[in-house]
Amino acid sequence: MLSRSARIASRAVAALPARVAAAGARAQPAKVAAFSAMRGSVAFQGARRWLSAASGNVTMDVPSMGDSISEGTLVEWMKAPGDWVDEDEVIAMIETDKVTIDVHASCSGVVVEHKAEEQDNVEVGAALVVIDTSAEKPAGGEPAKKEEAAAPKKEEAAAPKKEEAAAPKKEAAAPAAAPKKEAAAPAAAPKKEASGERSERRVKMNRMRSRIAQRLKDAQNETAMLTTFQEVDMSALMALRKTHKDAFEAKYGSRMGFMGAFIKASAQMLVDIPAVNAVIEGGDVIYRDYVDVSVAVASPRGLVVPVLRNVESKNIAEIELELADLANRARSDQIALEDMAGGTFTISNGGVFGSLMGTPIINMPQSAVLGMHATKPRAVVVDGQVVARPMMYLALTYDHRLIDGREAATFLVGLRERIQDPARMLLDL
Repeated sequence: MLSRSARIASRAVAALPARVAAAGARAQPAKVAAFSAMRGSVAFQGARRWLSAASGNVTMDVPSMGDSISEGTLVEWMKAPGDWVDEDEVIAMIETDKVTIDVHASCSGVVVEHKAEEQDNVEVGAALVVIDTSAEKPAGGEPAKKEEAAAPKKEEAAAPKKEEAAAPKKEAAAPAAAPKKEAAAPAAAPKKEASGERSERRVKMNRMRSRIAQRLKDAQNETAMLTTFQEVDMSALMALRKTHKDAFEAKYGSRMGFMGAFIKASAQMLVDIPAVNAVIEGGDVIYRDYVDVSVAVASPRGLVVPVLRNVESKNIAEIELELADLANRARSDQIALEDMAGGTFTISNGGVFGSLMGTPIINMPQSAVLGMHATKPRAVVVDGQVVARPMMYLALTYDHRLIDGREAATFLVGLRERIQDPARMLLDL
């Protein structure tokens, strides 16, 4: 039951639109405009929500999704009107330019109304869903509508009994009719011929893929991209991993990969060649004394690039553990916006998918990206002898407006030397 003050306030707010309509002919435009502004004010909306809450209904708003995110796309409702929802249970999913966010219920109750439909764009702070907190949780935690949905099944179950009762009459009238009808079944076979027909379907591009497409096109239009290649002998790094992988896993509880070494070696070269870690901003060049490496990871909804921060001050083990955590969260669609903010340099490992060679695209607003590729045995000359060695092609794409070819080549040669002689990397030589 509403309190006496709530009932009075409810009648007053409900009567406002009617009073304005009746006085519309004689009201001055300025007064009408003032009321319209008041009606859209925070105080007015707050009053309406207070009344809603007083009656047991709570309106949930679209939550904040990060400092730079003002809207997203409502991709899926997890609860329909009439469903019971527990506090902190996921009620909807909103997709932004970078990640998909789970919206958790702020209270327990029955979902009364959706304020937006799936695939609608929703702004931060806008009303999203109404929940009745005064409703009692159904026995067993299941919404009543599911019990109602079971009713048609009873009717369906009863139908076969009528058919069974009628069956003897049909058999008595024409016992040979049923076999003849069954024999006609092959007539449906021609439908298989349609399998050779060509078809196509149109699917709307999701927000994340649309944003990726725009950023890649921006990089092509706004930078002078050039790619320089190098190859590296993976023998020494593979031997290091083979020797210490069991001890590494026993101590840290995580697998020892190759990415940690490449990230560490890249960080050392970025410190040695600051231009590769810098960025053009207007008419200035911003040089950083820190190295934040973005690592491209495939997620269920597209490519994401979580960032490992201050890599220049971390050892390979620390990098491997942090990378494993970020990659697992990205693949399970649990990555947060703050995990992808910033970044001064990107590494993309297409080798895990079998890529032999490629030219990566700069991750704006950075100035360079390193592409790693598959390790394959190839014939190389070592001490005058042709031998088979596990080789990997490396590709550095860079903004030629800022980075010269000499700096790009020096970066790759230094990276190769550290990978081929891990002791140099560990000793920071």
